[in-house]
Amino acid sequence: MPSAHQLAAAPHRLLFFVGALNVLAAMAWWTWWLLCTSIPGATTPATVVPAFWAHAFLMQYHVLPPFIFGFLLTVFPRWMGMSDLARTRYLPVGIGLLCGQILFLVGLSTSLSLIKIAVLATLTGWTYGALVLISLLIRDRLKTWHAASCGAALLFGWLGVALFAGYLFLQDVEWLYASIKIGTFALLLPIYFTVAHRMFPFFAGNVVLGYVSWRPLWLLIPFWVLALVHAGLEFAHLYAWLWPIDTVWLGLCSFWLWRIWPRKKGPALLRVLFLGTLWLPIALALYAIQSLWFVYSDVIELGRAPAHALYIGFFGSLLVAMVTRVTQGHSGRPLELGWPAKFAFALLQLVVLIRIAAEFAPDLFRWQAIAAIGWLVAFFPWVIRSAWIYATPRADRRPG
Repeated sequence: MPSAHQLAAAPHRLLFFVGALNVLAAMAWWTWWLLCTSIPGATTPATVVPAFWAHAFLMQYHVLPPFIFGFLLTVFPRWMGMSDLARTRYLPVGIGLLCGQILFLVGLSTSLSLIKIAVLATLTGWTYGALVLISLLIRDRLKTWHAASCGAALLFGWLGVALFAGYLFLQDVEWLYASIKIGTFALLLPIYFTVAHRMFPFFAGNVVLGYVSWRPLWLLIPFWVLALVHAGLEFAHLYAWLWPIDTVWLGLCSFWLWRIWPRKKGPALLRVLFLGTLWLPIALALYAIQSLWFVYSDVIELGRAPAHALYIGFFGSLLVAMVTRVTQGHSGRPLELGWPAKFAFALLQLVVLIRIAAEFAPDLFRWQAIAAIGWLVAFFPWVIRSAWIYATPRADRRPG
């Protein structure tokens, strides 16, 4: 039977559960807002934080980070040859992030003060989690490069949450803009790439006959440099200078993905990891095209299409693929994709295409609402099944 005791049995159980709840809750709010905005005669709901910025903050700092913390608090000790963390090292992280999520969604339509408390709760949970992981890095003397890269990204993420808090208290929109750019290019992208760089060749080597792992550590350095330069140029609104950076970035990621791609067919759970990663070079190509277009037209012609190729295509697809693999393996179940994950992954590919196409549709909000509904439909069975697994004992009856 489901129980709170089971949720607290391992870092990934609690944090994945928190993230799974907000996968639906955050998008349910956004879908409602889009529907009210797009339906003729309906009243656009008032929010104490501009709705678009609230949506961006929720997705970057409330939806994906619980999964990230759950994964890192589980694998950091294993990467470094240390013992698993005690409950006191991860329970405050989950509680802080969960309280932040709930209070933020409740406060959006009611109270700026509640939003401030929510962001401070998120920052508290984030601080605790980052300190736990950094303490492991210090004990490891930064020998594990992948852990050091993820740790650096979490520190940037802490800065992003702090900047959003600064915006709430000082009402300086530049702080808000910086928070969103940091969330994309200094938090999520480096962590996703770092984990894929370490884990995907390892996964492929276990199930594809004759696969040769390729994980050069030097690749992390140019990725980080390009990500930070892109973030800085966007923050400075120097869009005309993005295309050379993004073209180099596109070449780097395309070469890496080509180099690690399995030449023989693997199981579905492996294939979705690599198929989802295809959205990374697609998104970078769209960023480069948009920048070149801006050079000649002074117009951001593609709008938010490149960002959503990244958010829904890359982040969303790999969320389903990677979390499913961890959930299956750490619950004593076979490493199989399963129909809820297949359904979520397949429908997300349609959702990202709809969201990209929405930028060119005459009724932007309506098509955004359709894409948001698609997200909810895609994730609902996956979230329900995953939440049940996190709150129940392992299938093999082992602890954890």
